Amino acid sequence: MKKILVTGGAGYIGSHTIVELLKAGYEVIAIDNFDNSYPSVLENLKKITGQEIPFAEVDIRDKAALKAFVKATPGIDAVIHFAANKAVGESVANPLKYYENNVGGTVNLLEAMQENGIKQIVFSSSCTVYGEATPPVGEDAPIPVAQSPYGNTKQICEEVLKDQCVATDLKVVALRYFNPVGAHESALIGELPIGVPNNLVPFITQTAIGKREVLTVYGDDYPTPDGTCIRDYIHVVDLALAHVAAINYLAEKKNEEAFSVFNLGTGQGNSVLEVIQTFEKVTGVKLNYKIGPRRAGDVVQVYASCDKAMSGLGWKTERSLEECMSSSWKWEQAIAAKGNN
Repeated sequence: MKKILVTGGAGYIGSHTIVELLKAGYEVIAIDNFDNSYPSVLENLKKITGQEIPFAEVDIRDKAALKAFVKATPGIDAVIHFAANKAVGESVANPLKYYENNVGGTVNLLEAMQENGIKQIVFSSSCTVYGEATPPVGEDAPIPVAQSPYGNTKQICEEVLKDQCVATDLKVVALRYFNPVGAHESALIGELPIGVPNNLVPFITQTAIGKREVLTVYGDDYPTPDGTCIRDYIHVVDLALAHVAAINYLAEKKNEEAFSVFNLGTGQGNSVLEVIQTFEKVTGVKLNYKIGPRRAGDVVQVYASCDKAMSGLGWKTERSLEECMSSSWKWEQAIAAKGNN
């Protein structure tokens, strides 16, 4: 059995990945600083998996604390690195926070790994590195100048990881996510943004349940079939399973190069209005939404080419947009039932 350190383990994607890693027989240790997550997630992970998750509250910006933790935790075989700030708008308003946490934290982690002989890492990257690319977007698409500090941190971290691969015997799989949505079937874990959501689906569910008065659709005059922006929405459990596939890929030494990159999406795009209509169809709830002006920096349409992940990782998405919306709604209802808002 391999021991995997998961940074950002109490977060949205991190928590779902822990569930799938344990199912696959891996041993997991998690760290988080609860900057954008809740300690209650750990209790819910125990309910889902029947296992106590070894956990430490560690901030990756605190180099000394991070190094001390890794040194005191022998036998880590690989790291899955989720810990990062991820809101585009916030990154524009507070770029230094993003460079310190996302880039500085990643450098701290790599130093701790190097000092303790840990040579494998799966990195949480993003389709934002592609900017306004022509879909379907493949891994060989050009990487333009980033449109936000957040996107730039993902580009920089990929470059740092590549350079470290050249300098040492580090092996990296960078996973470029498209738009993660949905929740675990138990409705015990899901996306729980602190404050106003930055993503469409939590805004939909919070509007449906009455937390938000109205959902604004930013622009209906884009050059798309219904005028609204198009994204590639991938169920978070499918995304979690891709991380298990990436760990297997490294463990089985299938990587021909030290730095490998894979897109994670469904391979098809859905517009904002299609997502809203799908939610209304599967839940029977009518959404209060209005059309607003375009939002600065929004890409018109982007969806993935997933051929490389299918052939290289032996992975593909299995859950539909209907399942994404249904599980998101069950999760929102579960939050409301607990009074956790």
